[in-house]
Order: sequence, then structure tokens, then C-alpha cells
Amino acid sequence: MLFVNIMVIDSPDKIFVSQSKADNHNVNFTSETATVCPFCKSDNAIITDPKSGEVICSKCGMVVSDKIQETREESRRLLNTEQAKDKMRTGMPSSLAQPDMGLSTVIARSDKDASGYEIEPSMVSTMRRLRTWDFRTQASTSSHQNLRFAFRELHTLKDKLGLPDAIIEKTAYIYRKAQQKNLARGRSVSVILTAAVYIACREAGIPKTLKEIAVANNTKHKLVAKAYRVLVSELGVKLPTCDPMKCVVRVANKATIDEKTKRQAIEIMEDVTNREISAGKNPMGLAAIVVYISCIKTGENITQRNIAQAAGITDVTLRNTFKDLMDKLELN
Repeated sequence: MLFVNIMVIDSPDKIFVSQSKADNHNVNFTSETATVCPFCKSDNAIITDPKSGEVICSKCGMVVSDKIQETREESRRLLNTEQAKDKMRTGMPSSLAQPDMGLSTVIARSDKDASGYEIEPSMVSTMRRLRTWDFRTQASTSSHQNLRFAFRELHTLKDKLGLPDAIIEKTAYIYRKAQQKNLARGRSVSVILTAAVYIACREAGIPKTLKEIAVANNTKHKLVAKAYRVLVSELGVKLPTCDPMKCVVRVANKATIDEKTKRQAIEIMEDVTNREISAGKNPMGLAAIVVYISCIKTGENITQRNIAQAAGITDVTLRNTFKDLMDKLELN
């Protein structure tokens, strides 16, 4: 490794650079750029240190910039040298959302060796047999087969709901913990997976309802709710409360509300939160009522059914809570 120490002294025209002798190979330490120092106004005195990421003046020693962008081409040639081996990156990254976490070996289906030459005919049958056994041994246990099926379904659910990779990794972690504690035994893989996705969304603050995820994964809401309670209690998960502002924005966007009405709804939700009226109420249902009140105040024409469908609640729930909230907010 190359250690570089930069020491600036009082002399205005020199900058001393001490370089360790650990590396015997040549390193291009500085690269000159035709820029003017903003402090001493010296021309062609700016040098760049790619190791520390600093742009400094060789005359006065002033650090012009401490963060530079790497513009050199990355080495991808597979040379038989120690320096090239440090720069080589092969294989896909490890992930919890894969049954083997991306750490297993795979025998390619090509009948060519690493140099690109054809394999001898006597070895082709042997390689095919090894490839078959390699595939079979990867799913030798029932738990591994269970993970294979679950994570295949998880990636399908990711495309349906548009979930980020962080949620997928968190869901895979929760599912693995549930499998280790035998919580998935006697329950459907889809039910446990749906409950794990909901827990991951709650922890990340993504406003997704349990019913919405259950419908996307074609599972029954009651079974998913029961599995969710089991996972929370057995795994000791502490879930944060849903942010009501995100629920308001989600309902307003889904119901195609104007921006003026949306801002009015956010102000009403802030008032509701400050008065602690939202305690113990369904966040999505409360957001739907706040959006409906905002539509009435701004004069926007929208039906209760449209807002209820956007929030995933019924019209009856919206009407029953609407009057109570109007009385508490003292709105006419």
C-alpha cells in the first residue's frame, strides 16, 4: 500500500511530499491542470492528488478542493499479476433474497473451457453429469426448496408493487428468521411472505396496507393478518407508527386530487396530529377523511366512493368517522 503524507511549510513556493518506499512500482502521484489558484493567483500551479482526493496549489499549499471525481478508466483485463487480481471483480453480489445468498458455484452450460477452446469429447459427458449433480445438490433439503419457492414469489411481488431492493432484502431476512424458528411450518409460504413484506414496509415507512399487499399476492387478508401477528410476537419486532402525512399524500395522488387540495389536507392533518385526535385510528382511513374534508373546503368535486377506494376503506367507514372528526376539529 502507498502512504502519502503532505506537509505544507512557510515557504510560499514549495510543497514537500513524502512518499513511502513500500511500493516499488511507479505511481503517477500528481497530475497538473491549467487552472489558477484562487488564493495566490498563480498560474499553472494546481496539482491533483488522486490518492487523497485533494486539489492543491504547489505555490502556496492551499487546498482548492478536497473531493474530486475519479475519471480514470477501470482496469478490466485479466492479467496474471497481483495488481490486476486486486482490481478484478467477478460474480454477482451476495443477497439474502437468493436461496444460496449468491455464494454457490455454477457450472456453465457452455462446452468450452476458460481459454475459449472446445472441451474434448471424452470430457463433455462428464461435465454434463457434474452439471446435473451440481443443480440437484443445490436443492437437496426441504428448507432450501422452500427458500427457492419463496424468493421466486418475492421477486414477482416486487414487480407488482414496485418495491425497492432494500425492502426485498429486509423481507428475505425476516422470512429466514421465521423459517429458523419454525414459524412457517403449517402455514402457506405466500401468507408468511406477504406478512414479511408488510413488516418490511412498515419498518421502512412505506405506506402500504396489509390488504393491498395481500391482494397483490392473491392471499386471504385474514390469514395474512394472523401470520403478521405471529411474526411480530415471536420475532420481537417493534414497528413504528405510520406517518399520517405519507398516507395523505398517497390517498391524494391515487384519487388524483389537485395540488391546492393536497396542501390543504396536509395542514388539516397537522392540526389533527397536534390535537392527538389521530391516536388509535386507522392511518389510511383518517387520511381519506382528511382529504375529503379538504375537498369540501376547496370546493373540489369528488365523491366519497372515489376517496374510499383510493384509501382501501368502505364508504360506510368514511361517513361514520367524518362527522366525529368534524365535531372535534370544530369545522362547519
